[in-house]
Amino acid sequence: MAAKLKKGDKVVVLTGKDKGKEGEIASVNPAAGKAIVDGLNISIRHVRQSQNSQGGRIPQAMPIDLSNLALVDSKGKPTRVGFRMEDGKKVRYAKTTGETV
Repeated sequence: MAAKLKKGDKVVVLTGKDKGKEGEIASVNPAAGKAIVDGLNISIRHVRQSQNSQGGRIPQAMPIDLSNLALVDSKGKPTRVGFRMEDGKKVRYAKTTGETV
């Protein structure tokens, strides 16, 4: 199945503790159906000090389920993503505005 959300897309979180916040997708794991969004769903990781690193409490972005993310269209509103054929190529488009992504 084609990916509706890809790396680099600007998305908004629909549910959870970060509801309403926007960010850019850093990576997508299609097998698990999850994505990591920069600056969202932050968890504190406790790291032991080593010879190379300082250690301490390090914030880390955790994966968010793709169903809880929506693409942000050109007007800044959340939208669903559809597919259509343009000039023999399959392209993604925003359902609210009809513009290609």
